[in-house]
Amino acid sequence: MIAETFDLATTVPAEPFAEGKVRIARAVEAHRGEILELSHRIHADPEPAFEEFHASAAVAEALRRHGYVVEHPVGSLATAVRGRLAGGRGGDRPRIGILAEYDALPGLGHGCGHNTMAASGVGAAIALAEMTPELPGEIVFLGTPAEERGSGKAHMIRDGLFEGLDAALLFHPSDTSYVTCRLLASEDVYVTFHGLQAHAASEPWMGRNALDALIVLFSAVGLWRQQLRPDVRVHGIVQEGGTAANIIPARAKAWFMVRSPREAEYLEMRERFREMCEAAAAATGCTVEVAFDGGASTMNHNATIGDRFAGNMAAYGVTDLPPSDYLGSSDMGNVSQILPTIHPSIAICAEGTPGHSIDFREAAISPLGDEVTLLAATLVAQTAYELFADPTLVEAAWQEFRSERPAPPA
Repeated sequence: MIAETFDLATTVPAEPFAEGKVRIARAVEAHRGEILELSHRIHADPEPAFEEFHASAAVAEALRRHGYVVEHPVGSLATAVRGRLAGGRGGDRPRIGILAEYDALPGLGHGCGHNTMAASGVGAAIALAEMTPELPGEIVFLGTPAEERGSGKAHMIRDGLFEGLDAALLFHPSDTSYVTCRLLASEDVYVTFHGLQAHAASEPWMGRNALDALIVLFSAVGLWRQQLRPDVRVHGIVQEGGTAANIIPARAKAWFMVRSPREAEYLEMRERFREMCEAAAAATGCTVEVAFDGGASTMNHNATIGDRFAGNMAAYGVTDLPPSDYLGSSDMGNVSQILPTIHPSIAICAEGTPGHSIDFREAAISPLGDEVTLLAATLVAQTAYELFADPTLVEAAWQEFRSERPAPPA
């Protein structure tokens, strides 16, 4: 467990550029109330993917107060935000991306702690705004909707909002602290079976049962798991299963997710899953629609930037642990495939607390969750400051990104 508080105002930051990093930490501390108010406001008003209207508006307004030129909405998503602030030293580069997420989980709220990610991203942007007289290039804040479903960052990539960025930084809350992020390739799959209604007692033979098709599919997935590697995942829920017990269901719908830490294997699984859907339809005399949506890629962690974040984190007493073996998915993986990216995690709760749970949701507004939100804002801003202050660091990050580095063991 990490410390319950961090002395942002007086802790001596890591070199290089410690003097500037002190000013960043003090700026975050000076705006503590504003940053934490935003975190708690978003937490109290959870909005699911693509519907984060209040959260995105609050984020946009906070950026405007600190001098950013804000576009909201921006691109094709109504809840996407972009804030831009030019450095006082002029020049086009570097352009450093400070990211935020703010979508909630349906029925659970902020059980993934995205309120802390929104507030820490805004906090980092606030601190960097106070450093702009000495910065070259441009700070680019991106508020990214729909991480939990639909891969909002993939939409924003297609909209051109990541073009020209030299790095992207985004913190994630967790139950342990580690900088190197690993992710599963993932995609949402919506499966809809169509059958034929009939009276379930008097003429069942005249119907074709769409729910039977869905049950066949779930059974096939369960059997399929025996032949899958231990680190891949296939899981789903029933969204529709009929309207009454005495009517043969003419429509049944499920939402699945298919995941693997290996992109090539994921593509094979994707096609196998489609074949299973078609087989379930054939077995029951139904038809099927299979819609894939919101693909998320594996993570290409940039160690050049990550090592700087780890050094900054260590100055505040937080140890960089080995990356977690318990993997999820995120559209930050998509970002990492197009530019140098880090997605470090810092613990907001006791180790072993499951994500996407009530306990994790409550941790996201706990005293420790608040302190980590402020720490994350500080560390993201300090690491971004290094990229602004040291052109060779940006060059090294791009050199690593472009090199044929072996993937980390899965």
